[in-house]
Amino acid sequence: MRADLHFGDNLEWLGRLKPESVDLCYIDPPFNSQAGYNIIVGGAQVEAFGDTWSWGAEDMRAYRNLVALSPCGAWAEGMMKVIGPCGMFSYLIFMAERLDAIRRVLKPTGSIYVHCDQSANYHIRLLMDAVFGAGNCRREIVWDISVLSGFKTIANNWIRGHDTILFYTSGDESTFNKQTTEHRPEYIARFNKVDADGRRYFDGRGKPRYLDDVLAKGKAIGDVWGDVMSFQQAPTSKERVGYPTQKPLALLDRIILASSNPGDLVMDCFLGSGTTAVSAVRNGRNFIGCDLTFMAVDIAMERLKEVEGVEVHLTGHPETLDDARTLAERDKFQFQAWALSCVGVSTDGYTAKKGKDSGIDGRLVEVLKDGSTYTTIISVKGGKPKLVDVRDVMGTAVKENAQRAVLLTLDEPTKDMITTAASGTMPVLVLTAQDLLDGKKIPPAEANA
Repeated sequence: MRADLHFGDNLEWLGRLKPESVDLCYIDPPFNSQAGYNIIVGGAQVEAFGDTWSWGAEDMRAYRNLVALSPCGAWAEGMMKVIGPCGMFSYLIFMAERLDAIRRVLKPTGSIYVHCDQSANYHIRLLMDAVFGAGNCRREIVWDISVLSGFKTIANNWIRGHDTILFYTSGDESTFNKQTTEHRPEYIARFNKVDADGRRYFDGRGKPRYLDDVLAKGKAIGDVWGDVMSFQQAPTSKERVGYPTQKPLALLDRIILASSNPGDLVMDCFLGSGTTAVSAVRNGRNFIGCDLTFMAVDIAMERLKEVEGVEVHLTGHPETLDDARTLAERDKFQFQAWALSCVGVSTDGYTAKKGKDSGIDGRLVEVLKDGSTYTTIISVKGGKPKLVDVRDVMGTAVKENAQRAVLLTLDEPTKDMITTAASGTMPVLVLTAQDLLDGKKIPPAEANA
């Protein structure tokens, strides 16, 4: 199986895809929740993505393009009259452009599942009707994630316990493989009679129903899914990777098995933690996906490495020093995630405390042949490198009882930095962005032990 991941704007990326090439699309886009979602990077609590919206000049440009060129132009004009320029409409314009682009790349037999909550699900339903046609709305799936305890019970309201997943198709010939699950034990217990052939049955509705027939057929799954646990319900799940909106594999397995076939192409253009990608390739499908944060792409890459037999391709990451510099200027934490990924260290591959930056951006722990451990402390600097950067990472490594310190810099180190790195209390390996682009790595611990 093959997985193609892209780091960049999904609207631009969707525009480059071949029309009618995708069999199934699942997206878990921003919900217009008016919140920021954080992960821990380098000891600091960093916003993985923001989900707040306000109307601006770019929204007006996009609105005019939709009115002039898109099948959902009439919807856009109607919404402008109903709610006018506002944060909600900014969010909906963002979604309209991308849903229209997704419609273009879906096959006539394709399907799309859109994950949302009460923040905007009623607006998204109307938008989906405009883009895909009201007649192509197949189901509104309720994912029951009720956890009636903890912080959310503070609300003076009915406690929120579900998400909504909107299921639309391109047309009447879309792929669907009916899914079943096991019957409940109390139902099986009703088959308490045995006929002359030794078959268990019970008398129902005037004729016997046989257990072996029931088990072979399975229990059909409805549009309320209460058997797939969220990470609120299973907070210690081994699947968790620390990404704030991660969804469980069981949820994506159900969708992918139902609405695609082996060898099909599955897409998720809001890649997030990569659950759709992992589920797709694990179930014999090919995958393409995109995300605007390198942290998300990096987490997905790490998860895909654990799936046997998958060929992973990455595009959109920095390929030149100018690309790396642009990334550092735009978002220092995404530059940090890219630099760490170049040396084989995941952004979530170390532990750190929330709050102020601890000086540790990456931690690499290797086990030597004698069974001892060799720890490398890594610091990433996306600005102009300074002598103090070398001294800081050196001091941090000593404090952490590490055996090695590594400094990853955007630009070339100064002469004083090189001298100090080679002659200080602990040698510091300095690798520049150009070194990373050239494929240079941190030497294995055995080479230094």
